[in-house]
Amino acid sequence: MKFIESFVIAIRSLFANKLRSALTMLGLIIGVGAVITLMSLGSGLQNYIASTFEGLGTNTVYVQPSNPDAPGSAQLAPGYAPPSLTLDDAEAIADIPNVAGVAPVNENFVGLSYGEEDLGSVVEGTTAEFLEAMGYEMATGRFLSERDVASRDNVVVLGSTTAEDLFGDEEPIGKRIKINDKRFTVIGVMAPRGGGFFGISFDELIAVPITTYQSRLFTQRTASGEDAVQSIAVMISSSEAMDNVRADIESVLRKRHHIDEDEDNDFALVSPEQILEVFGAVTLGLTVFLGLIAGISLLVGSIGIMNIMLVSVTERTREIGIRKAVGGKRRDILLQFLTEAALISLVGGGVGILAGLLVSRGISWAIDLADIGFSITAVVSPYIVILAVSVSVIIGLASGIYPAMRAARLNPIDALHYE
Repeated sequence: MKFIESFVIAIRSLFANKLRSALTMLGLIIGVGAVITLMSLGSGLQNYIASTFEGLGTNTVYVQPSNPDAPGSAQLAPGYAPPSLTLDDAEAIADIPNVAGVAPVNENFVGLSYGEEDLGSVVEGTTAEFLEAMGYEMATGRFLSERDVASRDNVVVLGSTTAEDLFGDEEPIGKRIKINDKRFTVIGVMAPRGGGFFGISFDELIAVPITTYQSRLFTQRTASGEDAVQSIAVMISSSEAMDNVRADIESVLRKRHHIDEDEDNDFALVSPEQILEVFGAVTLGLTVFLGLIAGISLLVGSIGIMNIMLVSVTERTREIGIRKAVGGKRRDILLQFLTEAALISLVGGGVGILAGLLVSRGISWAIDLADIGFSITAVVSPYIVILAVSVSVIIGLASGIYPAMRAARLNPIDALHYE
């Protein structure tokens, strides 16, 4: 009953000073809203990265160049280490037991043109196994063949978005386009795959024979003078054979690259799970860091609550004296002011949650509308909401303890004489 009475008094006090109460809540609204927004977007980013690697397969290993003289772990993207892999390496890996397929890949940015249309894209120099390794399917035409690779043919397979941007409703098969001012014949269009990475949609990629890429688009050689391969996707027949195949790949490449026992590898074996763990750790750290920054607003809000509650105690000194004079106990006064502080923080936290939801969804919508090659769907976890509400109430109670105790300790006689 006393709590209900304190609750009613707290509501009356807040409504009696509407503007001051609203300004007091503003710090909590901003803080809680910022925490909800940043953590929701961070969770959405983690889900986006996870979905990006889902289509790469759990039984796939990527062999990439690695600088043996540099400290740290394997490189996560081609181009950060001297070229050390070749097509002969890919063929040697293909002969290892339990290897279901091998897709060597070179990639770079290129300019495409057809008629009056010009656009940028990413070209993948690869082989026929690329289609399965990367989870693509064909919509029309055909994919690259072994004959295309052996003959170094100027043929190209387009991603669905690239085909639409270049040709619109026109049939692209058999048409000739320019890649970096060199003519290529379109032999196929891949079905929409969805997803993307670093702002580049997987449906914007194009594929050409890796031998054509090496000889006519981008020439890069290893230290021994052979045509370089940036990475090799190795599809393994089963997850049970993963460890054995990884060991066999390392053994074969060390032998081919003449690496002594006391020397480090000039290549690295990376699985999608490993890449996902690295990016997951980065995004989690970023989310926590941004959450801590947003938490500063909660600290500022708590200081605001304490300040306003101290002002309220001073303004209501005579009221406190009267309540004590007619039999009010110290715990009643303490409960009244703690209830007011908790109510301010609870209302402010609730409005902050609503604001965070709206802002995070608005940012997700803006990213989709901008069409920048990727999308992030804000994920508002119930745990984030519960955490935000709990923190806001705790902050309100913690901020109201000192003013409430100060009010409860007032001498009734001195309080009655206070002007």
